[in-house]
Amino acid sequence: MSHRTAIRELRCFAARSALSQPIADATHVIPAIEFVIGEVELANGVVGQSYLLAFHYSREALRGVLRDLAAFARGRDATATQAFICDWNRETEYFGQEGLQRWALGLANVAMWDAHARTLDVPVWQLLGGDARPIPVYGSGGWLSYSDAELLDEVRGYARRGFSAVKLKVGAPEPGRDLARMRLVREAVGPHVRIMIDANQGLRVSEALDLALAAREIGIGWFEEPIDHRDYDGYASLRSRAGVALAMGEREYDLVPLRELVARNALDLWQPDLLRLGSVEAWRESAAYAAAHAIPVLPHYYRDYDVPLLCTINGAYGAESFDWIDALVDTPLRIENGFAWPRAGPGWGFRFRSSALTPL
Repeated sequence: MSHRTAIRELRCFAARSALSQPIADATHVIPAIEFVIGEVELANGVVGQSYLLAFHYSREALRGVLRDLAAFARGRDATATQAFICDWNRETEYFGQEGLQRWALGLANVAMWDAHARTLDVPVWQLLGGDARPIPVYGSGGWLSYSDAELLDEVRGYARRGFSAVKLKVGAPEPGRDLARMRLVREAVGPHVRIMIDANQGLRVSEALDLALAAREIGIGWFEEPIDHRDYDGYASLRSRAGVALAMGEREYDLVPLRELVARNALDLWQPDLLRLGSVEAWRESAAYAAAHAIPVLPHYYRDYDVPLLCTINGAYGAESFDWIDALVDTPLRIENGFAWPRAGPGWGFRFRSSALTPL
């Protein structure tokens, strides 16, 4: 281990998006858009940052595991990320490696990669052998809690910015409401902008099939998490009968669901969540497995990490785009005409503003 890259301290902070407002999908009501930010400080003085989308869930449990992680990380080599992963997995095996233990690992791992690349004064994508190239992004949101006016304002805004695809939530309890919202969006964005729908696992197979078939006239680019993410046979049935591309992956902590869906020919787009998978390494492993089976990669949420990571793999389909952290960081991601460019600065290329952070 190099003494210069030993972890001196891991600190955690909380932050809230300037765009924060109550939102809801088919399965969750979320009062605010909140984050946890991790900072890894090395013996050489370099500081790496990371963040996870925490919302309001399990605040005390998250604080507890992060305190454990901070003690575990102290003195370890920030460049030895694979050894860190293996050792943390052994440490956490008794109570289970998934869930909060994996989220905590992801927060540390992303910050360690930031610190490593900053020590070398290179971007993470370059450290991983990638090349800077524009990555398609789609405009996400379309929450069920939106009024029609709010929904149309959002999708029209994406269209004006050159986005070629938008996503809205489905699974409304009122009969016919999902189709009505899709028709409004189609009229608002025109025929050349793709529309994606996301049920957040809120439907049964029969309900998802009925909705997909009814939406054919509108034209749906893909259907995300229509049913429970563990219902692999349901995904296979839906894909074969509905004739619509299916996407999932954001709930997964390992490659088992991806392997199960591939075996059933039940998936069209893989959506890895960097923080749930727990590391850059696991994200890239899942992307490689998907690419080996001709399944494009469309990651979940973390565009500020996903765009540079997509520049390092084959099978990059695009990234999900929210503007939630833009006002909290010093260098917002460059997005023009529906494409995002990886930041050119060292590490992940951005920092959270200290004024936006409060100690966790």
